[in-house]
Amino acid sequence: MIENNHSLTTEFILTGFTDHPELKTLLFVVFLAIYLLTMVGNLGLVALIFKEQRLHTPMYVFLGNLALMDSCCSCAVTPKMLENFFSEDRMISLYECMAQFYFLCLAETADCFLLAAMAYDRYVAICSPLQYHTMMSRKLCIQMTTGAFIAGNLHSLIHVGFLLRLTFCRSNQIDHFFCDILPLYRLSCTDPFINELMIYIFSMPIQIFTIATVLISYICILLTVFKMKSKEGRGKAFSTCASHFLSVSMFYVCLLMYFRPFEEGNKDIPVAIFYTIVIPLLNPFIYSLRNKEVINVLKKIMWNHNILKHHPL
Repeated sequence: MIENNHSLTTEFILTGFTDHPELKTLLFVVFLAIYLLTMVGNLGLVALIFKEQRLHTPMYVFLGNLALMDSCCSCAVTPKMLENFFSEDRMISLYECMAQFYFLCLAETADCFLLAAMAYDRYVAICSPLQYHTMMSRKLCIQMTTGAFIAGNLHSLIHVGFLLRLTFCRSNQIDHFFCDILPLYRLSCTDPFINELMIYIFSMPIQIFTIATVLISYICILLTVFKMKSKEGRGKAFSTCASHFLSVSMFYVCLLMYFRPFEEGNKDIPVAIFYTIVIPLLNPFIYSLRNKEVINVLKKIMWNHNILKHHPL
């Protein structure tokens, strides 16, 4: 009887975050607009960096890959969420669930390493400017980017592999708007202790290593900036790092709130909305609007296409 029950749950119901029919149309329009802006912003930034030769530097290579991962994160979560606003059953199969979590975990893990790589890049640029091209060589940049994607894939495969060992014979209702790992643990009739242990063995060291890299890099940057005699130099250094530090702060605050003791209920939904939907939307605009080089490249492209000739900014 137990084995039969175990084999029954091959589909789940995503409850979403509202049961009020009158809000569904409004929420659909809002999240559809956010999704479209996110994709245009991130993929536009990727295309801009790919097209413009002067942006083929380590900082922009990392930024382009970060934008690509933000697009992956948004694509993993938002389309299914939009579909479920008007779906009758809001069903998702077990394998769709695993695929959704895999791509989300890949994007978030790669983001951690890319943000750490960007912090190290800024450290070298500000603290050792004369050695920048030696220390941040093209080869090292490719290795760091490739390493971020390899780590993301391995981390995702480990957690998905351990998720597949679980059996689900309780309720098939996931109190979330996507297949997140913690709600799945709550539905498991197999003890998820090993799965939780894997989070602390693999996920926590990734967080500790990348956060430590970011903090050490920025402490060194601040010490160097405060020693600068030129106000213009200090302003330029702060301006260069401000957008990255803002993005890093938002990302890691969300992740640190997320890795709290496992709780019942859906208290993690607001945090999940922020790091899966809001941050991917904000990142390309934070980096673009605060980056004079990106704005100048955009102006150049718009001028070449006769957009700014009659309406100069």
